[in-house]
Amino acid sequence: MSAKALTIGAESPNLPDLLAPWHDFYVVTGTAGATLVGLLFVAASLGSSIFTEERRAAFRAFVSPSVVHFSGALALSLAALSPIRHWLLLGLLEGGLALFGLAYSAIILGAMIRLDLIARIDLEDRIWYSVLPAVSYALLIAAAALLLAGQPVGLALLPSGIGLLLVVGIRNAWDITAWTITRHRD
Repeated sequence: MSAKALTIGAESPNLPDLLAPWHDFYVVTGTAGATLVGLLFVAASLGSSIFTEERRAAFRAFVSPSVVHFSGALALSLAALSPIRHWLLLGLLEGGLALFGLAYSAIILGAMIRLDLIARIDLEDRIWYSVLPAVSYALLIAAAALLLAGQPVGLALLPSGIGLLLVVGIRNAWDITAWTITRHRD
């Protein structure tokens, strides 16, 4: 690949070719993200009696971020599947989405600390609900920075961040489901 093909903002006929091997990955992660958002809506509806006014903070701290992370996996996958031919445009799009996710995660962590929720959950949940989403978005920001620099290694880092985001969302959705089921017994 020539240096000219990787000039920031230059049209690169190689970008679609470099993304092509990842097509099925992005289709699967995007589909999974969309499907899991829908399932969370169903689960939240079925568990609505659990999420009373006094548990509103828990709902916002645990369920809402899972929807955002799944939606993030969908949006990031859609961006990678789009017919973008410019490294700069792809980097800006992926980076913007990742920055939004990281900022949202920071806001949720701040709320969890402020409402003392973080002290009431175990270390495993702290890692899965706050640390790993931030790691996912940091990977995605690094991928976007590499894309902005026209570096193909960014295309290899992008799926790592999206994949981790999806795994985090799946684990956390299961945790929410298990918590909701145990509360129905109380």
